[in-house]
Amino acid sequence: MTRQRYLSLNLPRPTLLALTLYPMLAALTPSAAAHDAFDSQSPWMLGDWNGSRSQLLEKGYDFTLGYTGEVGANLQGGYDHDRSARYSDQFTLGSHFDLAKIAGWADTDAQLTITERSGRNISNDRINDPRVGGFTSAQEVWGRGQTWRLTQMWVRQKYFEGALDVKVGRFGEGEDFNSFPCDFQNLAFCGSQVGNWVGGIWYNWPVSQWALRVKYHLTPELFVQVGAFEQNPSNLETGNGFKLSGSGTQGALIPVELVWKPKVNGLEGEYRAGYYYSNARAQDVLDDSHGQPAASSGNAYRSRASKHGVWLGVQQQVSAKASDASRGLSLFANATAHDKKTNVIDHYLQAGLVYRGPFDARPKDDLGFAVAQVHVNPAFRKNARLANEAAGLNDYADPAFLPVQDTEYSAELNYGVHVANWLTVRPNLQYIRHPGGVSQVDDALVAGVKIQSSF
Repeated sequence: MTRQRYLSLNLPRPTLLALTLYPMLAALTPSAAAHDAFDSQSPWMLGDWNGSRSQLLEKGYDFTLGYTGEVGANLQGGYDHDRSARYSDQFTLGSHFDLAKIAGWADTDAQLTITERSGRNISNDRINDPRVGGFTSAQEVWGRGQTWRLTQMWVRQKYFEGALDVKVGRFGEGEDFNSFPCDFQNLAFCGSQVGNWVGGIWYNWPVSQWALRVKYHLTPELFVQVGAFEQNPSNLETGNGFKLSGSGTQGALIPVELVWKPKVNGLEGEYRAGYYYSNARAQDVLDDSHGQPAASSGNAYRSRASKHGVWLGVQQQVSAKASDASRGLSLFANATAHDKKTNVIDHYLQAGLVYRGPFDARPKDDLGFAVAQVHVNPAFRKNARLANEAAGLNDYADPAFLPVQDTEYSAELNYGVHVANWLTVRPNLQYIRHPGGVSQVDDALVAGVKIQSSF
């Protein structure tokens, strides 16, 4: 065991190695006066490589190396009250190519990104009942296999002066559809939420699949987009991070979305409404093929012909400093609803706020707060109760008992310290009520720290 063996600082060995090597690499890197290594005004920790990085960017080559690390410690509650901490992280190595500059292909660009995840998750190890697991995660960067993956490999071209935008290659649904920032550490407030609640068919970062996305601008502020994504569960497997073949494909996921990006009183906003449809077969959460509860009849669960759902998303800045429009209060909310025949979660609700530049002395810091509800499909709850009845189980303490899941609530308060343009450190406090929707599990209080850096 090497990847998940922890040292005295509770950091994975790859992370300790990285923290040791990067300052050494920086010391060996030629620097320019404008952007020396560790210059707080530079977008990169290692600086501008004596100007060569900016020169490459002007020629159409943009190389990035990003790092996200997250600490999660259970202060109180959870399934296992043993207080401890876990660390998970992700390296992102990316290359963006402006093919208009490189090859003369007008309005065309490409992206190649490889990611690597490692570490452990406090939600799995201490917070959730291991018999059923949880819904949200106190460390969003953990998941989808702690491994290397090809996360992006696509080409995009625009037509008709940018009105039509076509992207093809390998990428995830949440990159374009139901998109949302990922500054919070709790998964309930990070990224595309559809992928969090129908993750068996909608694959968020860092998983990729073959896909096509077509976007058309009806006005400069309003566009509609539609996609077609390979639905292939084998892409989720740890050993298939670089799989390119279509073996294992079960169908296609089709998302459609309308996006409006207005300026309200001069302040930026974004409003999203979408629908997804999967033509792959899906298992009913309760009934057998005769319409009777499968947990009672003992028959196989019914196979349904499709799966579907909808989402809404809102982000709107509502105030700004007269001296700096980027500073001020922004509100956000997200909601999803899913097929009650086939999905464990029938709906999800979330709302929150971010205040950027709360103090004149810290104009680039931000303060965030959000709450979320994850609601379990009543048919899925009924199935669990019937399964326990069929097995003659009625004691939650019995290891064979199947906990009945209902509603999980999450809240997070965080403060993002803008240490440099290439480094943000975001301490946070999370509260999870009924982890995994299991009322018998004590409410949990989790302390976290999220580190976001660009080398």
